[in-house]
Amino acid sequence: MKQKKDGDDSYPFKRIMGFGLGFIFFFTMLFLPTPEGMSAPAQKTAAVTLLMVCWWLSEALPIPVTALTPLALFPILGIMDGREAAMPYAEDAVFLFLGGFCIAISMQKWSLHRRIALFIIKAIGNKPRQLVLGFMIATAFLSMWISNTATTMMMLPIGMALIAHFCGNDHDKKINTKFGASLMLGIAYSASIGGIGTLIGTPPNLVFAGQLKILFPGAPEIGFFEWMKIGIPLVFTFLPLAWWYLTFWAFPPEQKAVKANTDITDKEIASLGSFNKGEKYTLCVFALTCFAWIFRQNIVIGSLKIPGWTKFLGLENYVRDSTIAIAAAIVLFALPVDIKKREFVLDWKSAVKLPWGILILFGGGFTLAKGFMVSGLSDWIGHCIVGLGALPILIIIIAICLLMTFLTEITSNTATATMILPILAALSGTLNIHPFALMLPAALSASCAFMLPVATPPNAIIFSSGHVTIPIMARTGLILNLFGVVLITAIIYLVAIPVFGIVLSESPVWAMKK
Repeated sequence: MKQKKDGDDSYPFKRIMGFGLGFIFFFTMLFLPTPEGMSAPAQKTAAVTLLMVCWWLSEALPIPVTALTPLALFPILGIMDGREAAMPYAEDAVFLFLGGFCIAISMQKWSLHRRIALFIIKAIGNKPRQLVLGFMIATAFLSMWISNTATTMMMLPIGMALIAHFCGNDHDKKINTKFGASLMLGIAYSASIGGIGTLIGTPPNLVFAGQLKILFPGAPEIGFFEWMKIGIPLVFTFLPLAWWYLTFWAFPPEQKAVKANTDITDKEIASLGSFNKGEKYTLCVFALTCFAWIFRQNIVIGSLKIPGWTKFLGLENYVRDSTIAIAAAIVLFALPVDIKKREFVLDWKSAVKLPWGILILFGGGFTLAKGFMVSGLSDWIGHCIVGLGALPILIIIIAICLLMTFLTEITSNTATATMILPILAALSGTLNIHPFALMLPAALSASCAFMLPVATPPNAIIFSSGHVTIPIMARTGLILNLFGVVLITAIIYLVAIPVFGIVLSESPVWAMKK
């Protein structure tokens, strides 16, 4: 889950310029003669959007603060009333992420995530390539459920200790550099790749699901299991490819087993002690929550139909993934670990560490998307870029993947997805293309920035280890960026089309204007 450091003052000039340019673009757009075919509300929405884009790109204000702009300006400009502007900040997708964060914090509080990671690493093997694979599998799995940043921070010291032991047994600097670089980059890249796997894995996934509901109220729900139909195949394909590239092509290390590698993993596991109550309760709640998410709706596999538990209870029109997430969070707060000490699995002191800014960013993005729709700005943009309809759909999808992948190398992936998805929704209507064909590649590509330390927190954390230089990261990441474009395009054609019954060159009934 990508999040910029709002307190970073490394580029004060960029922030000052971005703040001023935001106002210049805002007032210029607001007072220009209304472009042909554009309504007055659409012009005002475009002005607010330009202001937010400038502030998001320059980080003139903290990203979540910029996300609050529609809540103030939409009512003032008469785009929508205050109550209507505030409602998207309480979309169920926001509460799904809130509940997911609570589970993640509980896992971190009791070091359950660390125990899971170490057991995966130990199970894979102790040769260099096996160790890199073990770290990547453990990191990817954990980042499906907890913050990519937290996962990377947890894996970094274990990886650093392993590199130190490896160097102690073999003083060949070239070998150490190869192993260190492949392990460090493997951790960073698998954190980003793993986040794609589940709806709560990284913010752009929920931005897609939330904006789809707002922009197309009649669209089928993209719930937890529906997203996994796309996310898991992509993770299962991308992760081994990234591992192969890092360990066989970019940094092929020597393949002798080193006993110290096993020793350090055993020591780390031993340091965790026995399975305590907090871990057991968290693991039970986590497992039950996953089960409830996956089996909430009917699952159809060929002629086999597994009825969802909500249908069995007559609650299919009432219970959503967010309901399950919040129920799980409440259970964590209610389960006592030591009743005499008034200690519970999760407490508010731990919960206040939630990344509230991400939740606000969701709300701002959903309100902005709603503004695009109600003002008619989406339709106007769609008509302006109708010329793209002359291009083959395959080329359009590849272009979207490339745009999102390289744009998020220098900008927040959540903010970028928030800005781009409403435009792509409008484009799909104008070109008579299924919205999923344009919006899904953009949402998936937002998590595939691997070149620069500033692209994602995992990249920045790994860069700080000293085992990777910027040229090495850029050169290695460029290839993975291109792998991502190819894989995402293939996933759309080979998985998304049959899974969701997509006809690429045809708008579904729910996407047509009434």
